[in-house]
Amino acid sequence: MPDLLLSLAVGAGLIVALNLALIRLAGTSAKLAAAVTALITVGLYVPYSIVRWPGGDVFAMHLAIYLLASLACGMLLSVRSSGQGLHWGPAALSGFFIFVVVTGAIFVAVAERGLTSTLGRWLLPESTRGPVSSMFPGVISHDYHKKEALYNDYLQQVERQRQRGWQVQKGWLTDPVANQPAIFRVAAQTRDGEPLTGATVAGQFLRSSSSKLDVGFNLTERAPGVYETEVKLPWPGAWNLVLQIRKGEDLHEIQANTTVSDAKSP
Repeated sequence: MPDLLLSLAVGAGLIVALNLALIRLAGTSAKLAAAVTALITVGLYVPYSIVRWPGGDVFAMHLAIYLLASLACGMLLSVRSSGQGLHWGPAALSGFFIFVVVTGAIFVAVAERGLTSTLGRWLLPESTRGPVSSMFPGVISHDYHKKEALYNDYLQQVERQRQRGWQVQKGWLTDPVANQPAIFRVAAQTRDGEPLTGATVAGQFLRSSSSKLDVGFNLTERAPGVYETEVKLPWPGAWNLVLQIRKGEDLHEIQANTTVSDAKSP
């Protein structure tokens, strides 16, 4: 949160300084200085964001507050030079957008990093199951939408997987319980029903509330085409599964979900 608010404050401060420099040193009017500053801001910040994309929400907040700072400079400095008072309408509108942007910045920062330890102890209830997390980074196991080339490769891989026709069965040998090891088994066959031997099988159980809880695992071939491993998931509830089976250049990927029950009372 401090980094996000700091970048907004520093950028707005530079915009104010540029407006004042154009008015005092170049002798331009306040409105012209604000327009020039806004164009310079867009010309610099947009290419920078394309190269180092911060996310749509962060980009929108920065651009909005930077342009709002230019608009505020144009209005305030123009009123100051004319000797008239500022109408309440523009002032209220500017205050509203500042409130929205600052509030949004706080929400984004909390979602990415969580509350500080002091605020967490004050706002979040205590839990007997462990610390309560205030962050929500989400689960993005495949971020193909960022680049069209990666997305096209993914679609081609899905089509090759469909044509390959591997038959895969997966599941727990016993009902999974939080913080207790359980055997996870994968049985793989070729299109013709032959055991898929000599493959590399690995995966991840993903926790939607926090990627820090994700559990990775590798399976060992116990019998021809049968792969097993012992997995212990730390929390009860819903988990997402991403399973990958590789043999040579071939990749077979499966996505599913499972539910882990709470530990039984003694």
